[in-house]
Amino acid sequence: MTSGVTDQPTTTRVIRNPVLPGFHPDPSILRVGTDYYLATSTFEWYPGVRVHHSRDLVHWRPLGGILTERRLLDLTGTADSCGVWAPCLSYANGLFHLVYTDVASFAGGYWDPQNYVVTAPDITGPWSDPVAVHAHGFDPSLFHDEDGSTWLLAMRADWRPGRNPFGGIEIQRYDVAAGRTVGEPRLIFEGTAAGVTEAPHLYRRDGWYYLLTAEGGTSWEHQVTVARSRALFGPYRPDPDGPLITSHGRPDLRLQKAGHGSLVSTPAGQWYLAHLTGRPYAPLGDCVLGRETALQVVDWTDDGWPRVAGGVPAETVPAPDLPAAPVPPEPAVDDFDAPRLGPNWSTLRRPATPDWVDLTARPSYLRIVGGQSPVGRHRPSLVARRVTDPHCALDTVLEFAPTTFRQLAGVTGYYNSRNWHYAYVSRDDDTGERVLAVLSCDSGRRTAYPQVTVRLGDRRRIGLRVVFDGPVLRFGYDLGDGWRHLPLVLDATILSDEHAARPVDGEPTGWGFTGAFAGLWVQDIGADGGYADFDSVTWRTGVDATRLPPATP
Repeated sequence: MTSGVTDQPTTTRVIRNPVLPGFHPDPSILRVGTDYYLATSTFEWYPGVRVHHSRDLVHWRPLGGILTERRLLDLTGTADSCGVWAPCLSYANGLFHLVYTDVASFAGGYWDPQNYVVTAPDITGPWSDPVAVHAHGFDPSLFHDEDGSTWLLAMRADWRPGRNPFGGIEIQRYDVAAGRTVGEPRLIFEGTAAGVTEAPHLYRRDGWYYLLTAEGGTSWEHQVTVARSRALFGPYRPDPDGPLITSHGRPDLRLQKAGHGSLVSTPAGQWYLAHLTGRPYAPLGDCVLGRETALQVVDWTDDGWPRVAGGVPAETVPAPDLPAAPVPPEPAVDDFDAPRLGPNWSTLRRPATPDWVDLTARPSYLRIVGGQSPVGRHRPSLVARRVTDPHCALDTVLEFAPTTFRQLAGVTGYYNSRNWHYAYVSRDDDTGERVLAVLSCDSGRRTAYPQVTVRLGDRRRIGLRVVFDGPVLRFGYDLGDGWRHLPLVLDATILSDEHAARPVDGEPTGWGFTGAFAGLWVQDIGADGGYADFDSVTWRTGVDATRLPPATP
């Protein structure tokens, strides 16, 4: 459960931002009747397109993801921060529509952004086979006009050296019944001086077409731009008062990177903006939690422009005049008694299929069959959850019998294939003994810490924990006689977009686009059939979570 709420006894209930903490970027917000949905980007993680549900815009319940199987999304071999970018969720004629990009490349001047459309009668599916539309650019959206027509929008990518790679926003008619675009695409908006124009969303209100775009890039200069026109094809004139929201130039704000927004209205006509944001640990510093989702109140001027108070993101905003709809809190302990992983778990580059994520072989255990090395992009075996608080901890009990140094299992603080920390159990082939060791990878450079190695003898059951404590990461272990910290203080800030940045001269900075995860990782590098069993996971957030817990049973 995710809740951005402060409940007070009167009508002063407020939304506390971010409403979706941790890696939840590029929000697309949708209302269907009295139900609200937020869809966010997932990049190289399954299930693709994470969705949350609310009835009051305050309490949000994770539903898991939409693209749950290879029929809908194949991430085999996907590079870091490629995969699913900026989905758009819409509803028309009794069907949910999802349009999304599967980005195959990044940097080098190319994206290879194939766009797809899927539909379903219910948010939980079943979802149709993907319909491939164009690959002109990424950040697609669907606009359903009042006359019944549907239009596909996207940024126009331009690979040609010396040209603006963000060539503007194009629109093309989409035939829903035939599952194809119709006619020629038209360029309707080339953006403002802020540049990097992307993420179009189109709305109609009081005879105007309102075009929301993201501009300025995905970091500190990010913003939401609004332009409007009386005609669908423009011309679109930007708001003369500047961006609807931005944090640019305000390093004092707790919420940074404000941009990439979408609008929703309540039945009573109250408007809100869902937008991307980040919370650096120091002014303009590293955002270990990734890019998150926040909500802001939107008011309309007498001459028809939307406004966010001050044009900057607020940490608390008034809740709408809707009945409170709390959702049950997420249990602290996952005993793996359900037939499938819960909605807060994600898997890397491959769906959680029974051939490697097994919840039945041993009741109340999660069995993970070992996969490729930490840099493998085809068959990794990582089951993880988003880090949602600067202070949090994941505890588990591992049963593992490695037969070779090529088999490893443990817990990780993970960002991507080049940036991670890993406490693992493996086999010392010199002694035949099981050992607990730590390995880190910083921008592709590995570091071992032999001084903290713990010899386990023939012990197969061990408690393991990974702790995020602001900019610091620690590992702990329990051999049955109480928890101990490994005497090692690691840098958690390497698990951030900023640290993952790969600047290329003459091109937009190749930022990472995800966020930190805490997870269960198993390797069987020699493909010898190794696996590990995890007997429950406990997830805690807040400063108290960083203290050593009671001994494991």
